[in-house]
Amino acid sequence: MEFEDDAIVLSARSHGETGAIIHVLTESHGIYAAHIAGGASRRIKPLLQAGSRIVFAYRARHADQLGAATLEASGPSPDLLDEPLGLLGLQCACAMTQTVLPERDSQPGAYHALSGLIGLFAFPDIWPAVYVRYEAGLLEALGFGLDLSACAVSGERDDLIYVSPKSGRAVGRTAGAPYKDKLLHLPGFMLSSQGGLAEGDVARGLELTGFFLERHVFHPYNKPLPDIRLRLKETLSR
Repeated sequence: MEFEDDAIVLSARSHGETGAIIHVLTESHGIYAAHIAGGASRRIKPLLQAGSRIVFAYRARHADQLGAATLEASGPSPDLLDEPLGLLGLQCACAMTQTVLPERDSQPGAYHALSGLIGLFAFPDIWPAVYVRYEAGLLEALGFGLDLSACAVSGERDDLIYVSPKSGRAVGRTAGAPYKDKLLHLPGFMLSSQGGLAEGDVARGLELTGFFLERHVFHPYNKPLPDIRLRLKETLSR
């Protein structure tokens, strides 16, 4: 099989003396792994950084084997050397994407969402909230999306401030008051991009998406959230 597609590099590791194994999220074909000959070369190595936008030309004899690929730059790579928090966010977004999404499952929505998120990591006042919404989008892509449209108890659409840990549905202030110690907090920015961002909202958003990612993605395989995700939450909660 062969194809060529726009892609975003998720991770890369050395393989042999001069090669590399790369994971990418392609626009139309989902996540693919491939062997890159000459991955240690000066020309190719810069393209293997997480978040790099590339043209990914893939070929394999059989669909179920690890194929080979060639790469060409299709846009500037993220320059975050002076933004350590943004670099942490970028690495976490790529790691979570690779871990959460199934391989070879077309996810054009995730591709475009990640592409947009990558463009924001140089803006520390913006990207953390967008990152939380990105994780909510990953849950949606897997069929475990949160239902934040109306209160699960009353059906009302206003004053939604909780999420039920059982159903993933929003709960209003009044209906949730008797059970508030058992409910997850719903920050306003997750309801609308104009919802405003209060102190602690990003940490609450990460707690919310992390809870459901653990339940639906990691716990079934007896795994915890990745260390980089835990480190991001700790850093953004300070």
